[in-house]
Amino acid sequence: MSTQHRNSDPKSSSAVGSGSCLYDLLSSETLCWSQASDAESTSWIKTKDSSRSTGPQERLERFLKDSGNRICADCGSPDPKWASLNLGVLICIKCSGVHRSLGVHISKVLSVKLDEWTDEQVDSLVNLGGNSAANKKYEAFLPGNVKKPRPDSSIEERSNFIKRKYEMLQFMDVNEQMICPYPPHQRTSSSSTPHVSSGHQFTQDKKLCENQPSRHRMGHKFRNSWGRKDAELNKSTKKSNSMAGMVEFVGLVKVNVVKGTNLAVRDMMTSDPYVILALGEQSVKTRVIKNNLNPVWNESLMLSIPENIPPLKVLVYDKDTFSTDDFMGDAEIDIQPLVAAAKAYENSEILESTQLGKWVASKDNTLVKDGIITSIDGKVKQEISLRLQNVERGVLEIELECVPLTQ
Repeated sequence: MSTQHRNSDPKSSSAVGSGSCLYDLLSSETLCWSQASDAESTSWIKTKDSSRSTGPQERLERFLKDSGNRICADCGSPDPKWASLNLGVLICIKCSGVHRSLGVHISKVLSVKLDEWTDEQVDSLVNLGGNSAANKKYEAFLPGNVKKPRPDSSIEERSNFIKRKYEMLQFMDVNEQMICPYPPHQRTSSSSTPHVSSGHQFTQDKKLCENQPSRHRMGHKFRNSWGRKDAELNKSTKKSNSMAGMVEFVGLVKVNVVKGTNLAVRDMMTSDPYVILALGEQSVKTRVIKNNLNPVWNESLMLSIPENIPPLKVLVYDKDTFSTDDFMGDAEIDIQPLVAAAKAYENSEILESTQLGKWVASKDNTLVKDGIITSIDGKVKQEISLRLQNVERGVLEIELECVPLTQ
């Protein structure tokens, strides 16, 4: 590297007197430093490659064995099998349902066992430090009168605590908490501002300020009182949203959006389709595939199944950059037969692959063909071909897998 530096700078080599000598001295020192640095970097790269040679799943399993990661970060349940990728915590399946209700912009939940992890995802989780580091940050000023949920706590207790911890950031370290151009009294004392905009502005202000350096310290008692005032302001406006995290779940459904066929044209000659899945108050979406009327996603998404099972809604849209996304059709899937089959299978002694049931195609539903429910290698799955509704054409192929709460 230093040799290239010398050859690429003829003006410096033509300098006279001490300037030339100084340049030669710096060049020789740079060469020595570069050689040492190269050796160190090679060693570091080998170490990193060695740690990655075991594969992401094995590295994830090792990370789970760290002392702080052996229990749920929120309720203390042993052996957590779910992770929030952007918060860096390992959580139990009951707390994972509440995390999903927060939205992926706050907590993106993945299964340790059911999802296929990449090296980059494992790196991201490991670099955040795990449960101990996260709780040190998000529970730094946990008031004495606030009790963490226990493994047997109700969904209401979990929901209340998790929302205060990660969404409202009420217990966060003052050094991590934003101190920014929006004075607290201006946020909460304005009587002319509607509650909705006030709560929304508070959340936006926090996001803006988290990236700003802290120049002053704020007493945690005052900060907690600020959080309480904001919670009171948002109590009525966020009631419907909070209900999503207070629903009892009976399991999970893993949805693999396989492909679309002969989808509708929404641009000049083609479309940029993506799929939204909605189950109750939850929603997730696939990536956008550009310029394709027969897109192949093969993308798996996870949703919690509420106790009162609603239909799984499927919506397809065309992504537009400068205008509202165009509608490309929708459909509904009745997942109750799948859940019933999964419960029956769990209580049975069936070991071999077998057909457990089917959702019969008819004029009353959107199925192209019967949706057969089978058990394969201990997993209860259903393959479905949907004829999109409220649109001129289009078929969507989806694979469902029902996951019991024991996984």
